Amino acid sequence: MDIPTHSGAYRFRRALNWVPLGFAYAFLYMGRYNLTVSKSVMGDALMTKAQFGEIFAVGAWVYALSFLVTGPLADKMGGRLAMLIGTGGALLVNFLMGVTLYGMANWGWQVSVFSSFMFLYALNMHFQSYGAISIVTVKAPWFHVRERGTFSTIFGAMIAFGLYFAFDWGFAVAEASRAASATAPSVMAKVFAAVFGLGGSGVDQNWWIFFVPALMLAFFWLIMFFFLRNTPGEAGYKDFDTGEESVSATGERLPVKQVFLKIITHPVLIVVCAIEFCSGVLRNGIMHWYPLFAGEVGFKKGFWITDNWGLMLLLTGLAGSFLTGWCSDKIFNSRRGPMAAILYGVMGASAGVMALMLGANIWWAGIATMLISMSVTGVHGILSGTSTTDFGGAKNAGAATGIVDGMVYLGTGMQSIVIGHITPVGELAKDPNNWKMWPVFLVPFAVIGFLLSMKIWNALPKKAKQPVAVPAEPEYQPGT
Repeated sequence: MDIPTHSGAYRFRRALNWVPLGFAYAFLYMGRYNLTVSKSVMGDALMTKAQFGEIFAVGAWVYALSFLVTGPLADKMGGRLAMLIGTGGALLVNFLMGVTLYGMANWGWQVSVFSSFMFLYALNMHFQSYGAISIVTVKAPWFHVRERGTFSTIFGAMIAFGLYFAFDWGFAVAEASRAASATAPSVMAKVFAAVFGLGGSGVDQNWWIFFVPALMLAFFWLIMFFFLRNTPGEAGYKDFDTGEESVSATGERLPVKQVFLKIITHPVLIVVCAIEFCSGVLRNGIMHWYPLFAGEVGFKKGFWITDNWGLMLLLTGLAGSFLTGWCSDKIFNSRRGPMAAILYGVMGASAGVMALMLGANIWWAGIATMLISMSVTGVHGILSGTSTTDFGGAKNAGAATGIVDGMVYLGTGMQSIVIGHITPVGELAKDPNNWKMWPVFLVPFAVIGFLLSMKIWNALPKKAKQPVAVPAEPEYQPGT
């Protein structure tokens, strides 16, 4: 099947759809992983590692189960409205988490951070669940199957920028908001201090870790309201055949129960679900715990990788996304399995290196974490962001993506509980050799992900295997 030739005007309008949507999704990440930042700066006095793991696990499971509701809703109401609801809800709950910390510090509120954040973070993750399904639902009508490797690059780039905002900007906000700083503030910390008037108040202003992403989400909510559109037709262009398969024989939207049954009996999508469960374990098993490990052991400040953790996740995420998307479309003819298998092989080897080098060589272990982050972002973009629509179809993209992406967060929740309880505490946490069980726990999931990816090496949507007529260039319709 050939790729339709789009005009420059169409590509520009598609970009106008994607730029604000992409940044809104990135700041949803900032409003999701700021929990990790807050744990790092508040220490064990307000939230222990086990409590952090439990809060994030419950949030992750709420995120996963919410897809059973938000996926079909996104298919029914359209990705635009779903994204506006999700973004609006997430910014409100982030504001409430900030208010909770402000009330404890300034109004004498006697509340438990663990109990209040358990509820608020779970609510936040419900609204966060609208993000990925909205993106995939809006993406489906704008991209042909043969272009979706390119989309996986865009999706991965959104994730990468989100992680950069979450960690580097998040830690910069935390640094700027300290009552006193033992080191000279970074450039970004100075920027946040100047813009929001942070620091110098005599108390750690932890609430700004939640207020800042809420403000950024509010800004992009307004931009999306005016520019985001579900389909080319809504933007004044002709809709076209995207060449995808569908879990529905007629290509129409199905009830979520039927979509679920179709997915668990689909020879490709059921394997994708299992692979993405492993992705959740590997992705968050590194992203959350490596900066916490570095802080406990004592090398977080002064080691280039952890000093620039968000930037590292951005660069590795972009590399993984571009490499995976380009190779999938150009080398493997839009098959998604080969790159997933290759990248899971890299993850398995890297987790093994971590287990061996954690207490012996800081650079080898650090580089291994970067390779895992690069690989898992590439896999997540090409499977959750692309394969679900290739095989599920545009009409059921929200429900299909929700179920598959939900598997990522089932894996995330499981690893949060396990790693939160197997990692050392107190004085024992200062010795890196006591953290060995952490990377050892990750290795089997990398092996399982590799073997499952090999099973779908040759998978392609049925329609993509059949040459069909290429639709005419979508032309702008005056007056629409």
